[in-house]
Amino acid sequence: MNDAVERFARDFEPGTVLFEEGEPGDYMYVIQSGEVEIRRQVGEVERVLAILPPGDFFGEMAILNGRPRSATAVVKTAARLLVIEGKTFEAMMRARPEIALRIIKSLATRLENSNQHIELLLLPTSNHRVVQCLRLMADEQIALAGAHVAHGSAILVPKRIEDVATRVGVPTHEVIEVMDRLRSARLVLMPEDAGIEGDGFIVPEVGRLLEFLEFLNLKDRFGA
Repeated sequence: MNDAVERFARDFEPGTVLFEEGEPGDYMYVIQSGEVEIRRQVGEVERVLAILPPGDFFGEMAILNGRPRSATAVVKTAARLLVIEGKTFEAMMRARPEIALRIIKSLATRLENSNQHIELLLLPTSNHRVVQCLRLMADEQIALAGAHVAHGSAILVPKRIEDVATRVGVPTHEVIEVMDRLRSARLVLMPEDAGIEGDGFIVPEVGRLLEFLEFLNLKDRFGA
């Protein structure tokens, strides 16, 4: 790491609160190592909106729009972050157009993800939420592959049950119950079912998940 970047780097222990929802924002952060949780108060409950990995950045919106922090940021695992003051961030944006373009693209992606997250939370049952989440995660893996995926191809999604629970706002034990039912119906497979080692799950056919989601919608509308 060169000296110009090193001077912004700081190490943080797990559980460190970097900022809280409603506070003024004077700094943005870039994750070099570790993970950071973004949380927000929803009614009486604090929800985890996202777990940010190395390479991601956050906290820039309070600098750009001058408004209080819209969420709380907490260090999930020991992390090394670049801590950049507002004036420095603005100077970097003016001097490096590629940085501004990257941030614009990132904000557009975050807006799309936020809309999907809100749609998930508005679904009526844990069954609806989990099935829709699995479909979205499978679609994301297809997009990451950057290539055409044949109709009916199985998709490996390297996510944990806890990741699904966080995204849909449902207790982990309820997600496990839904996943067990989906596994029994062969709509979702665990890696060991296919002789594969590692975490995650397999969607044998995204189209079948869509059909099951339509069935849930009809069942919810017209009753069992």
